[in-house]
Amino acid sequence: VQLVESGGGLVQAGGSLRLSCVVSGSTFAIDAMGWYRQAPGKQRELVASVTSGGGGTNYADSVKGRFTIFRDNAKNTMYLQMRSLKPEDTAVYYCKRGYYSGRYYYPHDDYWGQGTQVTVSS
Repeated sequence: VQLVESGGGLVQAGGSLRLSCVVSGSTFAIDAMGWYRQAPGKQRELVASVTSGGGGTNYADSVKGRFTIFRDNAKNTMYLQMRSLKPEDTAVYYCKRGYYSGRYYYPHDDYWGQGTQVTVSS
């Protein structure tokens, strides 16, 4: 299984970015997916998750109303549209395969991509 993130970059506060995650080597359409981020000196945290069909989503409180997670199963690709970016959104962003149990998303204990760096300047 390979996960490849892209779309990161340097943006000013208030700006937007769209991240992409292409997954190969797995049955993408049956996996829930999540976006994580890790800022320097901090633990990796779950930012958003989406069900296998794309109809259900969850967000961390810190990004609700600003970020949108969605997927295109025909392209084996998941996205994270980020708007109204803040300096505290600066981090390396990763995508991850997972599953839902009830309302909650859990990551599979397997592969991580290399991540994509997002830097928001004030």
